Amino acid sequence: MDIHLTSLHWVYLTFIAFILALLLKRRDTTLICVAGIFTLGLIATESLNGSVSGIFNSFIYATKELLGTIFIISIIVAMSRVLIITGINETMVKPLTGFLRTPTLAFWGIGIIMLVTSLFFWPSPGVALIGAVLLPVALRVGLPALGAAIAMNLFGHGIALSGDYIIQGAPKLTADAAGLPVSQVMEASVPLVIVMGLVTTIVAFWMMRRDMKNGKWRNGLVEGGPGTGVPGVSSATVALPSRVKQALAMLIPVLFAIDVAAMFAFNLQGGDATALIGGTAVLILIGVTMIAHRNKGLEQTTSYLIEGFQFGFRVFGPVIPIAAFFYLGDSAFKDLFGDGMLQGSHGIVNDLGVALANHVPMNGAVASVTLTATGAITGLDGSGFSGISLVGSIAHMFSTALGTGAATLTALGQVAAIWVGGGTLIPWALIPAAAICGVSPFELARRNFKPVLIGLATTTVVAIFLV
Repeated sequence: MDIHLTSLHWVYLTFIAFILALLLKRRDTTLICVAGIFTLGLIATESLNGSVSGIFNSFIYATKELLGTIFIISIIVAMSRVLIITGINETMVKPLTGFLRTPTLAFWGIGIIMLVTSLFFWPSPGVALIGAVLLPVALRVGLPALGAAIAMNLFGHGIALSGDYIIQGAPKLTADAAGLPVSQVMEASVPLVIVMGLVTTIVAFWMMRRDMKNGKWRNGLVEGGPGTGVPGVSSATVALPSRVKQALAMLIPVLFAIDVAAMFAFNLQGGDATALIGGTAVLILIGVTMIAHRNKGLEQTTSYLIEGFQFGFRVFGPVIPIAAFFYLGDSAFKDLFGDGMLQGSHGIVNDLGVALANHVPMNGAVASVTLTATGAITGLDGSGFSGISLVGSIAHMFSTALGTGAATLTALGQVAAIWVGGGTLIPWALIPAAAICGVSPFELARRNFKPVLIGLATTTVVAIFLV
């Protein structure tokens, strides 16, 4: 596949380099992202009016794409407020404290529970379920909120989503593009997913414990996050009779368990599963608020929702400009600026991935490294799934040239794309875990950076021997 790179591709790549450099230095990237959107728009439209308008329109595009996540996070946070101030949350999680007695047990316990949940329902609904219930337990036994976010993020958006052995959305896309049976790609991915998961989580845990002991740990808390204390109506404790509190503490997990059963029964996945959990959370919020505040319940319900949405948009505020820039690497560019300079293109990011694949010498080692790099590059738009068809196609090309390794190369590209773009390195992609735990998505991305890179390097070396 012959790809002609234009000035748009090189400008986009240059801005990506700037953004990554700023993220590593823990600097804000909003300004550089806006500059990138403006520059790309100016090149594409050759019009000052078009490029300036493109900034605002790209923000709207990004907001539409992120709106479902904003809403589920806001609603879960609003529900968490009323559960915390009434003491229901504490009563609800009390039985779990016997199992998660230390920060170490809390980290691995939350991670494993998140892994199992995400295999069946994908990570975003899993984050909402696990975070609302287990985060208070983790905080109580001394695991920082950022540590809990790391565990949920790496086990859910990393291990579970990169293998996707139950729902099989990821292996289906890559297998179809590579011309292979889904079962073959899944089988080949098992050792890679295991190696990537073990290396990444162990390194992340070791770094967390090391920095905590050395007093260098930055929790990355966002003001107003769960458990951080928020001034206003929900900061005061509301006393409930013990029997009422215990009854509600039993009822709420049952309601979420019914959601889980419904997901199985009606095959609800992704956005549908998230919507079910969100609707249940709204009903719980209303019910508990009316019981706790009685005559003031109508007003307090609105107050809790306002707090939740304030928190949601406070978290997403700095993320939308960055997401707007990276969405331009995919279909958003043609929607906003037309396809005059990208006719026949599958998107800037995909073009860059194909160009990389077309300019490397061919052997097992180079093929493996290239598939990892290509997968990572296609994941930079924050959607791990947008580029996995591309890596499947490239794996097919490489394996044809090598005469072997089709399934392994396909699985490797899938793992790299999902780990980078599915929600462990790109700040707006890992917002669900960050927001539920009330931590900065940028700090979470920074904490994940080294473990994920070490994991990708190790997994690539393993793949070289398997090709």
